[in-house]
Amino acid sequence: MIDFMIQLPNRLVKPDAILVISAHWEESAATLLGANAPPMFYDYYGFPEEAYEITYPAPGSPGLANRIVELLYKSNIQANVDSERGFDHGLFIPLKLMYPKADIPSLQLSLLRGLNPAEHIALGRALRELMHQNILVVGSGFSFHNMEAFSWQGINAADPSNDSFQDWLIESCTDPIPQPDREKNLIAWESAPFARYCHPREEHLLPLHVCLGMSDTPAKVIFDDYILGKRAVAFLW
Repeated sequence: MIDFMIQLPNRLVKPDAILVISAHWEESAATLLGANAPPMFYDYYGFPEEAYEITYPAPGSPGLANRIVELLYKSNIQANVDSERGFDHGLFIPLKLMYPKADIPSLQLSLLRGLNPAEHIALGRALRELMHQNILVVGSGFSFHNMEAFSWQGINAADPSNDSFQDWLIESCTDPIPQPDREKNLIAWESAPFARYCHPREEHLLPLHVCLGMSDTPAKVIFDDYILGKRAVAFLW
């Protein structure tokens, strides 16, 4: 996974700004980071001291945050700007690997409390205009997130239940089907095989819904490998 993240920018045009939909931030209304220089927010505990010394001094983008709020309001989606909150590890871990110079304006978009899948696809639809600008949108979650099932020793083992869900996710995101059908599949994700085994709580899946809502074309699989002993996938639109 680390090598994949380090090499991923080679497949992309260097963006003018980066928007991260973080699985680690939930608000009652869609909320954007609005600080000029966001601080670090170490939203974890129990890790070695070095984990709390990580820095990622990328500039924020208050102007882009306000523009995204306007786009959301045009779609009748309530939105706010938070000028105090810092980068959580949904942003600083992947971006430190992808863009270690921290020289690209970056900001985060929260999930919506209640974790309604249709509402998160609607968030993406409201932001489709960003697809035509040089803005990289990162859905920072995980296609498998059952903390009790991970192998913390990193031992890869057969898991047919997880394979069934990952295969369903690949089919749903990449098959050449009409976009409304793709959205219906993801809205009904709990009906997928072993969905609740892979996601006892869906906050790590929903960044994908936002990204899927932003496009009307099939995705490409760009990662299909093991993390902490469990198969996981990533997509590019």
